[in-house]
Order: sequence, then C-alpha cells, then structure tokens
Amino acid sequence: MSLLNRMNHRTIARCSAALLACLGLSGCAADYNGQSLPSPYYLSDDIQYFPAGPEFKLTREAAAQKEYRDTQAARAAARP
Repeated sequence: MSLLNRMNHRTIARCSAALLACLGLSGCAADYNGQSLPSPYYLSDDIQYFPAGPEFKLTREAAAQKEYRDTQAARAAARP
C-alpha cells in the first residue's frame, strides 16, 4: 500500500471511531419501531409527580347544568 492510501484508511477509521463515540455518549431519547426509549440517564433523572385528579373531570360543568335544569323546572312549575 502506498503511504497516502494508509493515511486515508487511518483517517476514515479515526473519524468512524469518533462518530461512534459521539453517538454512544449523546444520551438522547430515541424512537425505534414506535417505542419511545429513554435516555441512558433516566435512573438519575428527577422524578415528576402528578397527583391523581378527580375521577369525573367536569364537576363544575355538571353542577352548572343541574342548576340550569332546576331553575327551568322551577320556572315551568311557577307558570299558571
């Protein structure tokens, strides 16, 4: 092999190794085949806690509708 050809192979090998190192150390979350896979740092990540909310999420709207129905029924009963 010539000197230029050997240097070219070394350069390609070094660049490939650097690229693999950068990809391995990036720590990004990835999406493979529809799965969201976590980053390698998920064990040391801070935990987000979302407390459980009410089972029925529209309580105020349901109360407003019941009040409206009650007032409509009271008006209908008050008519002669």
